[in-house]
Amino acid sequence: MSKQSSPHDGKHFVVQKGKAQCNQGDQFPQFKVSSHQKHFWNDSDGNSDFLGVTEDDLQFTPSGPSFGKCKLKPSSGGNLPCSYAPAGKWQKTYEKVKIMDKKIVTELSELQCTVGGKITVQDHGQRGQMSKKNVKNADNKTIQHINTLVGMQGFKETALESDIDAY
Repeated sequence: MSKQSSPHDGKHFVVQKGKAQCNQGDQFPQFKVSSHQKHFWNDSDGNSDFLGVTEDDLQFTPSGPSFGKCKLKPSSGGNLPCSYAPAGKWQKTYEKVKIMDKKIVTELSELQCTVGGKITVQDHGQRGQMSKKNVKNADNKTIQHINTLVGMQGFKETALESDIDAY
């Protein structure tokens, strides 16, 4: 049985603290998850910043003219504020993983605005964090070749005794 690849392979799932962009706007609002309050990506503490964004999450923070001045609405004093009006749900979503039967948004997803702009993901919002397990499993010689300034064995001893969370 062969595994089918997807354009979403290797892409990040979007979380609430990520940012969106409109190709016709000049500001980058955060996503606002309203479709659920249950599923978090890479956060066991339930911090709302890490709520997974689904195809039904069409709001942003700040609300109102979320994307700033719209290039499609010129006026004599500069462009007028965005009149954000989504044309349906997010498209190019990832169908293999769902949150409460809703497809998830990844870095490749798009949302069309009826005014004419295309909204995409500027920043997925996830950040890698180092854990004690990462430090413990790091190869001292390899790290020494990459960064000669770090005495890896001493760093490991300090890190493993510190407050870095164990995953």
